[in-house]
Amino acid sequence: MALVDLIMPKLGESIMEATILKWHKKPGDTIKEDETVLDIATDKVDSEVPSTTAGVLEQILFSENDVVPIGAVIAKIRAGTDSAVTQSQPTAPASQPEYEEAKLIEEVPYQPSQFIVQPSAAAGKTALKFYSPLVLNIAQQEGITMVELEKIEGTGQDGRVSKKDILAYVSAKASGNYPAVTVYQKKEVIAENEIPNNEVAVSSTAQVMTGSYTGNIEIIEMDRMRKLIAKHMVDSKNTSAHVTSFAECDVTNLVLWREKIKKDFEKREGEKITYTPLFIEAIVKSIKKYPLLSSSIDGDKVIIKKDLNIGMATALPNGNLIVPVIKNADQLNLTGLTKQVNNLANAARTGKLKPDDTNGGTFTLTNIGSFGSIMGTPIINQPQVAIMAVGAIKKRAMVIETPQGDSIAIRHMMYISLSYDHRIIDGALGSTFLNAVSKELENFDGNRSI
Repeated sequence: MALVDLIMPKLGESIMEATILKWHKKPGDTIKEDETVLDIATDKVDSEVPSTTAGVLEQILFSENDVVPIGAVIAKIRAGTDSAVTQSQPTAPASQPEYEEAKLIEEVPYQPSQFIVQPSAAAGKTALKFYSPLVLNIAQQEGITMVELEKIEGTGQDGRVSKKDILAYVSAKASGNYPAVTVYQKKEVIAENEIPNNEVAVSSTAQVMTGSYTGNIEIIEMDRMRKLIAKHMVDSKNTSAHVTSFAECDVTNLVLWREKIKKDFEKREGEKITYTPLFIEAIVKSIKKYPLLSSSIDGDKVIIKKDLNIGMATALPNGNLIVPVIKNADQLNLTGLTKQVNNLANAARTGKLKPDDTNGGTFTLTNIGSFGSIMGTPIINQPQVAIMAVGAIKKRAMVIETPQGDSIAIRHMMYISLSYDHRIIDGALGSTFLNAVSKELENFDGNRSI
């Protein structure tokens, strides 16, 4: 019987890797087609990986808690049920783990920005120091900081650190025979265009602190999701040239309309109507006018996304954030948007989101007003080029124009902000789009039927 590869599935446009949480099967177990073999997790969602064929689990190539690239072979299944198992869990010497570069079988569409490091003055070199993905992966697994990695003498071409070099350092460190590392070290950022296309390097724009703490402190280990969120946020800032514009909206008509119809809407549809679907409706109408806001960058190409899939940042009970996506939001009426928003928000908070629920977003909305903030500067959700934040709605005394002249009235006011990628969206377009959303909200029809 043939051996069938079980592949780490593609979980989203910007997701490069996933963590194996739990294997439900072990080598030698019989597996049915579509039966769950393991649980995996990304920064966005936990998911189950089913078997693509019926047979016997022949070999497991990664262990629990391993971080595996998308498209890598994670297990082998012998099709059929009468084949003997020839290999079980991968074995490795107790003193030194095995590290192998994963074999990718499909191209990942989005690559996070590359990072760069300027060697310290003590090294006496001015050239950039580059590290392969394998070396960086080993460093991450072994808890080796970039300060330490920079001090390792490389034996590879041009003095680069090889797999052999870093494993030797890991062994020396375990025995206590390794050089001391300075607690703080300043690193400079070098222009991104100085990086060769086939190299991966590492950068830091801040000081690195290692292992020295004083005073009355409490140390909390980041959970898996928070570590991944942190990485993606730094990747985004290093990828996109962030610019943020602000606008002030008078949303009195919208607020009064919602207050007027919300009870009847819930009675008729069985759903509570929040402000989120109303904001999404205004965003969709504005993107139709300015489609570049729903795009991504691939090298020197701009990919305009015709399908308007709006992500909505949703807070989880543990404080982390997840972004479920409303697919084809421009094809839904207000009732449809409301049901999608509520269903996805509930699924996120109860841990029932599916991988497809967080895939394919082309523009993101984050409602920071739900936490009391009046404005913010959100970070772009890669590979998108823009994200909009809406602040808290506050009553304020405002000067308004009437046929009888200017007057002061109490109005419901809200700040909105747009962070956009200045590589392709200039300030004129970003501000014009934001103003278009503002006008959609301000000119909301207060006599609209449901």
